[in-house]
Amino acid sequence: MAAKANVSGRVVLITGASSGIGAATARELAAEGARLVLGARRTDRLESLAGELAATGTEVRWQRLDVTDRADVARFVDFAVAQFGRVDVLVNNAGLMPLSPFTALKVDEWDRMIDVNLKGALYGIAAVLPLMKGQKSGHIVNISSIAGRRVMPTAGVYCATKFGLHALSEVLRIENDDIRVTVISPGVTESELADTITDENTKAMVANIRKLAMGADAVARAISFAIAQPEDIDVGEIMVRPTRTTH
Repeated sequence: MAAKANVSGRVVLITGASSGIGAATARELAAEGARLVLGARRTDRLESLAGELAATGTEVRWQRLDVTDRADVARFVDFAVAQFGRVDVLVNNAGLMPLSPFTALKVDEWDRMIDVNLKGALYGIAAVLPLMKGQKSGHIVNISSIAGRRVMPTAGVYCATKFGLHALSEVLRIENDDIRVTVISPGVTESELADTITDENTKAMVANIRKLAMGADAVARAISFAIAQPEDIDVGEIMVRPTRTTH
């Protein structure tokens, strides 16, 4: 439990914070004393969540964020620095999962997944890396998926973005011995990810799988564990999934 003290006071930026894993992570880290900057497109939800956390004494700020817009991501990080003076942790959580078989040719959805899941994370890294190098410390937490470790039908492009996230995370770690890099790879989790699926057959298949979904708080606890470790310990990857599923 003593390690949790390492979370207290840290400035943590969370993308995709309006629901699911992002919101659960905000609540978990708030309870441990982190100072939070929340970003997402749905400002009504951000405002509500920030109000909830502020009522418990958390230092929390929020700003609208579209991770597919590099300038917007840079503004988000600049806002955090203006509010708190530094950035200790970036949680790259924003993601999309509109699964479909390749034959459906949903190319626009492929583009969107690449823009959000992969380029969005890269824009976040680009925005915080100079700051963290200047501080000679920092922690980047990239939210991947078991789909970044195994492929499955209908998830070709989604898997590609998550496999890519693993690759760039490892190279980022190797290149920077003063910055910690963690990949969190959840199994099926309660979230709104499946709501983006437009292919009806895939939607039905995923609905059946999601009957065994774990709560987003399980992933939030894994993120907290990684952040809480001493500065000389880098948790490279945590895979967390429901016990009663093979997915």
